[in-house]
Amino acid sequence: MTATSAATSATIPTSLKLPGALKLQLEEDAKQMGMSLHAFMVSTLADAAQRKRLRQTFAQDAVDALVDMKSTGTGHALDDVRSYFSQLKEHRQGHSAEPASLKPKKMG
Repeated sequence: MTATSAATSATIPTSLKLPGALKLQLEEDAKQMGMSLHAFMVSTLADAAQRKRLRQTFAQDAVDALVDMKSTGTGHALDDVRSYFSQLKEHRQGHSAEPASLKPKKMG
C-alpha cells in the first residue's frame, strides 16, 4: 500500500481550534441535523472540498469550450441556450417532449 492510498483510507486525527461563537453555531447546526459535531464538521469539510473541485472543473470546461469555439469558429448563441434550458425544464417537469440537442453554429 502506498503512502497516498494509506492516507486516503485511514482516519487521521487532527486538531482544529475554533472561535467560540463558531463552535456554538456548528454545534447547533449539527444538533438540528441529528449529527454529532464531529460528523457534521467532517461532512461540511468534505462538501466544501467537493464544491472547490467542481468549480475548478467548471472553470476548466469553460476555458476548453472557449478554445474550441475560437479554433472552430462555432458555438451556441445565448438566446438558443436559454431557450434550450427553458424547454429542458418543461420536459423535466413532464410538460413537454425532450428538446432537440443544440447544434453549434458559425459565430461572428
